[in-house]
Parts: sequence; C-alpha cells; structure tokens
Amino acid sequence: MIEGIFLICLALVWLLFATIQDLKKIEVANWLNYSLIVFAIAFRFFYCLFDSLDFSFFYQGLIGLGIFYVLGHLFYYGRIFAGGDAKLMIALGAVLPLSTSFVINMELLLFYVFAFFVVGALYGLVISLFLTIKHFRIFKKEFAKQLKFIKRFVYLIMFLGLGVMVIGLFENLFFSFGVVIFILPYFYIYAKAIDECCMIKKIKTSSLTEGDWLYKEVKGGKDVIKTNWEGLSKQEIEKIRKYHKEVRIKQGIAFVPVFLISFLIFIYIYSRGYFGLLGIF
Repeated sequence: MIEGIFLICLALVWLLFATIQDLKKIEVANWLNYSLIVFAIAFRFFYCLFDSLDFSFFYQGLIGLGIFYVLGHLFYYGRIFAGGDAKLMIALGAVLPLSTSFVINMELLLFYVFAFFVVGALYGLVISLFLTIKHFRIFKKEFAKQLKFIKRFVYLIMFLGLGVMVIGLFENLFFSFGVVIFILPYFYIYAKAIDECCMIKKIKTSSLTEGDWLYKEVKGGKDVIKTNWEGLSKQEIEKIRKYHKEVRIKQGIAFVPVFLISFLIFIYIYSRGYFGLLGIF
C-alpha cells in the first residue's frame, strides 16, 4: 500500500510542475518527463530489492511503461499529442500499475485512459467555446470563409447524411449515424475556424524556440523551411532569423491540465476503494 501512495504522490508533484510549465510556455521540458520515468522505475526496483519477496512490482512498472510508450507514440504520430504530451503519457505508464497483478493493472491503465478521453473532450469543448466568445467577430468571418471554401463538399456530406437518415426510418441505428454525418462538416469547419483565427500568432524571429510550429513554409535563402509536426529545429531557427524579422507560428493549447485532472479523478476513485473491489487493497 505504501508503495502505491509514494508513486501517486510522486506523479502528482510532477504533474503539478508540468501543468504550471505548460500554462506558462505551452510546452513541457524533456527533463521533467524523463526524470519521472527514472524516479518511478528506480523506486520500484529498490522497493523490490529491499522490501519485497519478488520483482513483480518492478516488472509491472516496466510493462505499464511499455504499453504507454506504444500509446504515446500512436497519439503523437496520429497528431493528437505534441512531443511533450506524448512523453508525459509514457512517463505515467511507469506510475499507474499499482498492483502486482497484470489483470488489475490493465484495468487501472484502461480506467486512466478512459478518464483522460472524457476529461480531454470536455476540456477541449470549454477551451474552444472560450476562444469563440473571446474572438467572436473574427471567428464569425473565418467560419463563413471556411464554409464558402468547401461549400460543395459540405452539401454533399449533408445530402449523404440525409440519405442515411432516410434509411434510418427503417433501422434506428442508421438514423443516429446519419445525424452524425449530417453535422460532421460543421464540426470540422468550426475546428478549422478556431484554428485559423485563434491559434495563429505573428512573433519576432528572435522569440522563436525549438519545437515551435510554423504556420506556413518560409524561405531561408535557397532553402525552403517546411511545416513539421516535430516543430522547428535549432538549425532551421537560425536560417529563419537570418532572412526574416517576423514569422507566423501555430500555437497549441495547454493540454497538460487534462493529465492532472484525469489523475486526480484516478486518485479519488482509488482512495474511495472502488479498485479495492478488484483486489488492490
């Protein structure tokens, strides 16, 4: 029990620091993520070495780390996470397996991922609504612009949705699916308008930092520096500074608070004894 409390407290402290950093800079330092992995795995090893009859607690941490390593990379290459978010997810994989049972640990990991998706969806909705209200005049124009740009495609998808809804008159499942298809283009246009009017910022090239996302490709002498999901490298920043005084970058939102809120929900469920029904306590 004490080993689980230690790992929870360790992760909570790291998540608080990561959240503060993300809110200030919209990034999480690599040393913060890597140090959480090192401390969590090292604690598991030495706990098993001195206070346990076997190394199952240590092995379970490695398994959790491996599972979240795959998950973090899937989110990263699927362009759901930035690099810092993916590394933080991987680091939590070394923390969340709190049992020596593989089955129970899988349930713990799945619960955290489920909580993360729910919190992430609500968090994204709140942030997008806030940005819409804050930049409503610009957003309204951008929404109309995006709608006009793909108007024919939108009408085609809506027509398809109506067709599926007609089929749904005979099968209820198809009706719900048709409604989703019908409104899907507007969700896309909404997200695109938010992205264009609220997430693009012009800054001085002297303020560029490694990992910043270019909005559009720029020329650096004979070279063309293209947009990249991994962000700008130091060499690319040097080239841009040499030929440009200002450049437009694409900003993300601080997403680490989702990790923290999801972890707090995890702690609450854990402390209330819900997982005790599964044999952890």
